[in-house]
Amino acid sequence: MTGVVSAACYGVAAWLLLLGCAGIMRSRHLVHTVVSLSVAQSGTYVLLLAIGYQDQAAAPIVSQGQSQPVVDPMVQAMTLTDIVVSATITALLLALTLQISRRHGTVDPDELRALRG
Repeated sequence: MTGVVSAACYGVAAWLLLLGCAGIMRSRHLVHTVVSLSVAQSGTYVLLLAIGYQDQAAAPIVSQGQSQPVVDPMVQAMTLTDIVVSATITALLLALTLQISRRHGTVDPDELRALRG
C-alpha cells in the first residue's frame, strides 16, 4: 500500500510541475504566468509530503511508552516553509504585474517592448 501511495504522490507532483511549466510557456498574460508558477510550486509541496510519508506512522508527538513510529517533522517544516515562500513570491510577482500594467497599459509580454534591453 505504501508503494502505491508514494507512486501516486510522485505522479501528482510531476503532473503539477509539468502543468505549471506548460502554462508558463504558453502564457500571454502576466497574471496567468504567475498563477502557472504557483501551480508548478504546488508540485513541490506534494513532492515533499511524498518524501516524508510513512505508512502507519503517527504524528511527531512522542510520549512515554510509545512504540509506534513517528513521521519526520523536518519534512513537514520544509513544506510549510515552501508554502510561505511561495505565497511571498506570488504576492511580489502580482505587485510587479500591477505596476507594469499601470506604467505600460498592458500585461502581454509580447507587447512590453520598453522592458527589453
